[in-house]
Amino acid sequence: METKEKIKTFKEPGKTSRLIAGFIFGIFFGFLLQKGGVTKYDVIVGQLLLTDFTVLKIMLSAVVTGMIGIYFMKSMGWIQLYPKSGSLGQNIAGGLIFGAGFAILGYCPGTLAGAIGNGYLDALTGGVAGILIGAGLFASLYPRLNRGILKKGDYGDITIPGLLKVNEWVIVIPVAALIILFLIWIENRGL
Repeated sequence: METKEKIKTFKEPGKTSRLIAGFIFGIFFGFLLQKGGVTKYDVIVGQLLLTDFTVLKIMLSAVVTGMIGIYFMKSMGWIQLYPKSGSLGQNIAGGLIFGAGFAILGYCPGTLAGAIGNGYLDALTGGVAGILIGAGLFASLYPRLNRGILKKGDYGDITIPGLLKVNEWVIVIPVAALIILFLIWIENRGL
């Protein structure tokens, strides 16, 4: 019965077109990561050593673009947001797993995929193995983690505008402006 329900939901109208759109946007995102240079090991290590801020510039630019774009589409009624609930424990566990993989290999999952596309063997061998081993370990430990650390400090599905009880744009515009000013400052310092 469960399999039939999964098959039925996959055949929902528009589901295939959303998957195709996601695939196309993924290719575009990978292309931009590659053109930005963040699929190169030296650039990522430079970010970790605080000598090359290319990764930070690209990611903060993406945050500003995404934040404005998402809230614009929401205000136009084109999309609805369904924030996932979170907890301090989830953020700590996720940050440690992400950070360990990032520090050991020098790639995050997005840049890893781009580096594989560039033909870097360290990304293909170490990166794919690391993702598979890490995902397998997390999946096997998930029931225990979900009863323990992942529940610690649960803050629900609250957003900053929701917490402050203000319109989203009251937060989006100043945060976007601060990030843009920070990016200009980084660029002017030659970082």
